[in-house]
Amino acid sequence: MRRPTFSNLLLASGLLALTQLMTPTGAAAETRLALVIGQSAYRAVPELPNAANDAKGMTELLGNAGFTVTTAANLSQNEMRAAISDFAGKVSASGTDTVALVFYAGHGLQIDGENYLVPVDLDPKREADIPLQGVRLNDLLNTLGALPTRARIFMLDACRNNPFPALSGAGHGLAIVDTKAGAPGSFISYSTSPGAEAEDGNGTDSPYTAAALTIAKQPNLPIEEVFKRIRVAVAQSTDGRQIPWESSSLTTDFKFFGEGSGQTSSLPGADSMALASGTRSLEDWRKELQGKPARAAYELVIADDTVPAYQAYIELYAQDVHTPRLRTVLERRRQMLAWERAVSINTRASFEAYLANWDNSDLAATARRLLLRVQNRNYGQPVAAAATPVPVAVAMAPTCPCSTPSSPATPVNPKVAPVIKKRVDTPPKRKVVETPLKRRTPSDQVVYERAPPPDRGPPPEAVMQGIGVGVGIGLGMGMGSRGGDNYRGGGDYRRY
Repeated sequence: MRRPTFSNLLLASGLLALTQLMTPTGAAAETRLALVIGQSAYRAVPELPNAANDAKGMTELLGNAGFTVTTAANLSQNEMRAAISDFAGKVSASGTDTVALVFYAGHGLQIDGENYLVPVDLDPKREADIPLQGVRLNDLLNTLGALPTRARIFMLDACRNNPFPALSGAGHGLAIVDTKAGAPGSFISYSTSPGAEAEDGNGTDSPYTAAALTIAKQPNLPIEEVFKRIRVAVAQSTDGRQIPWESSSLTTDFKFFGEGSGQTSSLPGADSMALASGTRSLEDWRKELQGKPARAAYELVIADDTVPAYQAYIELYAQDVHTPRLRTVLERRRQMLAWERAVSINTRASFEAYLANWDNSDLAATARRLLLRVQNRNYGQPVAAAATPVPVAVAMAPTCPCSTPSSPATPVNPKVAPVIKKRVDTPPKRKVVETPLKRRTPSDQVVYERAPPPDRGPPPEAVMQGIGVGVGIGLGMGMGSRGGDNYRGGGDYRRY
């Protein structure tokens, strides 16, 4: 009896071990698909040799992380659009438990507040050619954002300098893209700050991709932690000239690699990642940085990459060697946040507000051009802006004939406003006064119904002529002489 029991236990243990081996890890439990694009061989401008190397390195990294990778290089506009469409089809067919990742290395441009990926055949003669020849970043984001997936990750090493002479008036770097404004479940990372330019680097890979290839391999790191460390590493390798930036609306956890060797990380800034996620106020950052060495404080604020963090550092470490560069970063970040608001609102008031503060910036010319486009529109304008004579007259004329203002300034003049309210209230009063007039028509019937002749009355002829005083003078004042003058119609009798 003991042998069968032992055999059963041994068999059960073997099955359990086999089940554990076959159970997928966190990386294998989900479908992982990646599209890697490297744009090096530009036809109208010098090549970008690092972009091809970056794409090759990321293809290998993502393949080791469990992704099925589609790699495409040196794409024209039509080829890039086709590659994005084919990738979206694969993502759609793979189901809802899919992580889709797109890595792009190459040139990127910002035109009129829109970010564009640059095909190798782009050859613009003016800024207006970019929407026709480029590929909008928002088209990529929206195409994948419309699909039911677990997560969407975008890594853009695309903020290099603008090499096209015809686009000298375009703004530097790329504009802010806030993933929270779109479909949830997205993570987007730029190789440098909004409005700044990334470096190609002196090695085979750009500083951003080189840091990603090293840090993303670390086991069991959440994606937010990975890119915080990438930001610190790039800032150190470029002496603060390049600071990567990201935006996240992820609703689930993601790690490039799960549990592994268990080695602790000795990467730059690894000891400075103690800050909890979430936005902290300026006062919170003053307390956090107080008393810390300048180097440790610098890594903390770089990892967080927010306006309050930079401002607190500049206040507390005014004499530090990193402060002048961080002051430039802070000023540019504020400007790009203002630019994002102006473009998002897209009204005359929003562009005028931007120009009031940033009239000498590299985006001022674009702001003036966009202002001209919307100057005749009043969508979303505040009440004060609606007082422009022509728009107000046109907008209010067909809406309500009884409330046409006497002058365009009436809606914003508090002294005139009560008068308008009184005038609006007059129609109901007029209706009450005019209602008896509708009952005047059957005058003969009213005479006989409401004023029947008394027992001693004048002959019928007198009644027909002066029935208005037949009852009123029944007290003894006589009925013949003034009866006709006192009639008011409808049985309305008055005493004189």
